Amino acid sequence: MDDPSAPPPRRTRRADPGSPSDPDDPATADADAATGRPDRLDLAGFPIVGITRRRVGWAFAGFAAIWIVVVFARQVGDAQAAANRAVQLAADNGALAAEVDALQRETDMIVQPQYVGLEARGYRFGNAREIPFTLDPSVPAPVDGAPGSASVRLGAAVDRETPLESWLSILFGPSD
Repeated sequence: MDDPSAPPPRRTRRADPGSPSDPDDPATADADAATGRPDRLDLAGFPIVGITRRRVGWAFAGFAAIWIVVVFARQVGDAQAAANRAVQLAADNGALAAEVDALQRETDMIVQPQYVGLEARGYRFGNAREIPFTLDPSVPAPVDGAPGSASVRLGAAVDRETPLESWLSILFGPSD
C-alpha cells in the first residue's frame, strides 16, 4: 500500500503524441541522461503559489463586477449632468423669453411717432424754429440729492434723521 503522506507521482506531458522524447522510452531516456537535462520540464508538480484556476476565476469575476459598477456609475454621472444641463437650459430659456419681451416693448416704443420725432430733433431734423438740444454723453448722471435731480422735487418735504436716529436704525433696525 502506498504512503498517504508521500507526494503524488509526477506526470509528464508530451508536446505532441509523435514526439520522440518519451520518458518511458529507454532510448530517449539515455539521451536525456547523457545531456543532463530533460527535453521538456514538467511543471505540473509546481503550481504557482496562490494562483489556481478557481482564484483566477474569482479575480476575473471581481474585475468584471468592478467594471460593471464603474460603467453604471459613469452612466449615472452622465444622466445627472444631462439633468443639470436641462435645468440650466430651462432657466436660460426663461431669461431669454424675458429679454425678448423687453426688446419687444422697446421696439413698440421706438416705432411711435413721438419717439421718432424726439430722436430726429437730436439730429437737427425738427422745425426751423426749434433749438436742438442734446446731452453730452461724457457727462455722468447727477447723484441723488443734487439740484434738479429727480430724487428731490422742489417743495417736497424731506425728513432728515439726526445722527443718533441713524445709528439706532443701523443697530436695531428702522422704527416703523
